[in-house]
Amino acid sequence: MERRRFLQIAGGSAAGALSLGGWLLQSDAPEAPAESRQVAGFCELCFWKCGIHATVENGRVVKVEGHPEHPLSRGRLCPRGNAGTGALYDPDRLKRPLIRVGGRGSERFREASWEEALSLIAARMQAIKARYGPEAMALFTHGHGGSFFSHLLKAYGSPNVAAPSYAQCRGPREVGFQLTFGTGIGSPENTDIANSRFLVLIGSHLGENMHNTQVQEFAEALRKGARLAVVDPRFSTAAGKADWYLPIKPGTDIALLMAWANVLITEELYDKAYVEKYGEGFEPFRQAIAADTPEWAAGITEIPAGTIRAVAREMARQKPNVLIHPGRHVTWYGDDTQRSRAIAILNGLLGSWGRPGGFYFPSGATVPKYPVPEYPKPARGTADGSGSRYPLADETLASGLCDATITGAPYRAKGWIVYGTNLLQSLPDPRRTLKAIQQLELLVVVDVLPVEIAGYADVVLPEATYLERYDDLYAGTFREPFVALRQPAVAPLYDSKPGWWIARELGHKLGLAAYFPWNNIEEYLDRRLKGMNSSLAEMKKKGVITYAAQDLYLGPDHKFDTPSGKVEFYSALLAQAGFDPVPRYRPQAEGPPGYKRLIFGRSPLHTFGRTTNNRVLASVVRENEAWISTSAAAELGIRNGERIRLVNQEGIRSNTVRAKVTKRIRPDCVYLVHGFGHKAPKMRAAHGRGASDSDLVSSFAVDPIMGGTGMFVNFVKVEREA
Repeated sequence: MERRRFLQIAGGSAAGALSLGGWLLQSDAPEAPAESRQVAGFCELCFWKCGIHATVENGRVVKVEGHPEHPLSRGRLCPRGNAGTGALYDPDRLKRPLIRVGGRGSERFREASWEEALSLIAARMQAIKARYGPEAMALFTHGHGGSFFSHLLKAYGSPNVAAPSYAQCRGPREVGFQLTFGTGIGSPENTDIANSRFLVLIGSHLGENMHNTQVQEFAEALRKGARLAVVDPRFSTAAGKADWYLPIKPGTDIALLMAWANVLITEELYDKAYVEKYGEGFEPFRQAIAADTPEWAAGITEIPAGTIRAVAREMARQKPNVLIHPGRHVTWYGDDTQRSRAIAILNGLLGSWGRPGGFYFPSGATVPKYPVPEYPKPARGTADGSGSRYPLADETLASGLCDATITGAPYRAKGWIVYGTNLLQSLPDPRRTLKAIQQLELLVVVDVLPVEIAGYADVVLPEATYLERYDDLYAGTFREPFVALRQPAVAPLYDSKPGWWIARELGHKLGLAAYFPWNNIEEYLDRRLKGMNSSLAEMKKKGVITYAAQDLYLGPDHKFDTPSGKVEFYSALLAQAGFDPVPRYRPQAEGPPGYKRLIFGRSPLHTFGRTTNNRVLASVVRENEAWISTSAAAELGIRNGERIRLVNQEGIRSNTVRAKVTKRIRPDCVYLVHGFGHKAPKMRAAHGRGASDSDLVSSFAVDPIMGGTGMFVNFVKVEREA
């Protein structure tokens, strides 16, 4: 077997192994189905939104496969996408609207009609608007279907629309790259992995984070002989393919990045022509990092100076076809914008931005909007602190809205609509989220499953799954622009409704019918598509339309969207705002004696807590494990597979979880896969399975530049279960 052969994500024979619709359904299906058809769409089991073909036999979806003409799937899906039938036919799904009859969190509800549930919500929203102003309503949203609820809140008059994915995941990366190159990374990321000759992953777990296109390109790059360096306290799946594995001490990444930059500059290995043509502030940057030598960094990062030099020299040898990957979940220690900016600067020194094997310039298709009135101008700005307390945040901060709901500064949200995101797992410190909920006069949860946040709602609305509904068009930015359609493969089960219908009906009850002038979603979609010389009929057949790629790489007259119009190695904007214009390493706090830093990540079989109740996926990975080093386990007398508990620095205790005793993690760390340990009693497949990292994240460090919440600042001790 080749040393770095990479397991292909579901495609070919692997797709057959993971086309698991039949695992649930074929026992009662006839041998020769009377009716079989394929329905094109795109997935919703993670944010990547891969193109799919759903096979429907006798009115039931029996298989979900990758759409061969969709640029994000290219005929393949990850295990989660293949297991879409497990979400559709989950027996624990929310089936009918529910209205709370007990105390918050009591899980006591009564079933209601849609008319009653929506009328109650509308009446409460009108009362909040009359008493506190429309800005006192907030929306927390995750997923493509949330677009209609965002439209609803803006038509109602509120600016407080937030996706937790910004402040709790990707925001520092966007701001760090915007400060350097004038543009963020976006989603899907504009990383040219397939053409890279040297890829550096810093805490980015490709192969465990199953971002479909990136994983396919990762395999392609390795097959073509690309070199790979992995920086991580844990020997990840990707590390098993690496030429260099650097087991860095957590919290010291900026020191390593600046030492790499120091080598490139002092040994004159950087891309001089690129920096001279496109760079700004190189000389003050060079002076600022003159003392950041590999020897200095070695004492901080615990990576030998020789290794630091060797990797930097390999970067230089392969430039500009080099990619220092920006990552996705980058909210670690509170210095995350500066760490992301250091990654951006390093890519700038190597000339990789706008070059093959580095970062390409994505383009997107423009879909005409459906004509509606202009939104009313809110009397107040957002309540979250973006642009004020956190001057460079360019999206609303979900954690900031939670804080404002508690403190009332600058004003308190009195109503929340929560769409498709379990805030008790997605926001740090669940105790704060629960404290905020107690301030609310209205909490509406729109979801497919009875997740934890639903137990605290006033009204719970059951949404149809992505295989049962239309959503808005997806105009993706990628190498080639595309527009994709999501359409129902089968009719909604039970009394669930698609999000577009819920938002429209609620809008009508709020007196906002002018903002929802379409009679049905088909009319809405067809009008938008006809504005770009297509139609709903065409899109229903194809599922996706792609367009010619624009210029992917840097042209000679390119201007960057920074204040200087160039790549900014030294940021005058940061200096003016009172921040370091050049990233500087500052030590992170250590944990109490005997405690280990808690880090967390993803499983290739699960998307956060969204899929842990999926019976298909749970049949393969039912619970997480606590990774603990062999030496640390020996000191505590812990055996592999033994049940243990994790206790954090504030005394918060986890469920019991199996110990994974391994040499693949530093002795000062414990690692969990995120999304397990559900407390929601009606999530029967996931309830009580594994340990919740969310419960243990009771502390967080706020990034002062953009407000992201660094969550790798918690520590745990390990206790044997009696």
